[in-house]
Amino acid sequence: MPEESIDHIDFDELNKNAVSQPLVKHIYTADPSAHYFNGKIYIYPSHDIESDIPFDDLGSHFAMEDYHVLSMDSIDSEATDHGIALHVDDVAWAEKQMWAPDAAHKDGTYYLYFPAKKADGIFQIGVAVSDSPTGPFKAQPEAIKGSYSIDPAVFEDEDGSYYLYFGGIWGGQLQKYRNNTYNKDNELPTPNEPALLPIVAKLTDDLLEFAEEPKEIQILDAEGNLLLEADNDRRFFEASWMHKYNGKYYFSYSTGDTHFICYAIGDTPYGPFTYGGRILEPVVGWTSHHSICAIKDKYYLFYHDSSLSRGVTHLRSVKMIEIEHQPDGHIKTISPYTN
Repeated sequence: MPEESIDHIDFDELNKNAVSQPLVKHIYTADPSAHYFNGKIYIYPSHDIESDIPFDDLGSHFAMEDYHVLSMDSIDSEATDHGIALHVDDVAWAEKQMWAPDAAHKDGTYYLYFPAKKADGIFQIGVAVSDSPTGPFKAQPEAIKGSYSIDPAVFEDEDGSYYLYFGGIWGGQLQKYRNNTYNKDNELPTPNEPALLPIVAKLTDDLLEFAEEPKEIQILDAEGNLLLEADNDRRFFEASWMHKYNGKYYFSYSTGDTHFICYAIGDTPYGPFTYGGRILEPVVGWTSHHSICAIKDKYYLFYHDSSLSRGVTHLRSVKMIEIEHQPDGHIKTISPYTN
């Protein structure tokens, strides 16, 4: 539900009819990456703040400076805010815009992956470590070598391998890259060309660097063709996520300017993935960004909207709802508001 369509919304009624409510209301949170570590739910969101920066298509008004970690003892319990886990001032290579993060756990160490802009205005992805899932996290002195763009999402496969998915167009700068190389003159493909693709790289055993050259992930239609740039109801925009169900890999993502959370299904962490449908219809606010977390044999969608801020684009709130994998493997589409 993009910003231009909110003028006549009755927010009191909309919030009453919403299928879920904000997990916390004392701060604004967005882009939730949820994980089930050691029998407890941990959520790693962006921390939205007020900004005097005007709205633009590059997301300049998303001026986040730090990360908080939320936790829940169970799916029905209240969320606890554990305070600042990492601040941009404590990241040597980063200048601003601490956008959507994710986290991973291995051998008693917790890893926070995050994008930020360097002084030259270019996004890279960094990693910080802690011995606690709630932080505080200590950032590595440099960004991950070979990383670029935004929206890191970490997937731990059953064989113990870890993969980092990333990428986002427009403000996320993915359109400036071809074959992992930046060129300021690069732009989006033409409408009849294949859309830009998300990126994946396997991580090293210490989870601090890429173990390989990043690769594109193919998202195909039912006939096996790459989705086109003009197909912005289905093509990738940002917000990569990966989960596994019944032996299949589910790559989910946001379509950005059309405001859908979609998914595609494949047989390996690298794809190719065949478009499967929509998980979530548009929410109030411009962005849509999510994660999917398995908790005691059920799967939950963590997402955000701007209903608490009454439609302010850059002040969002994290929510959650159970999702349903149907017998044929497809995911039942959720409407965020019942009416």
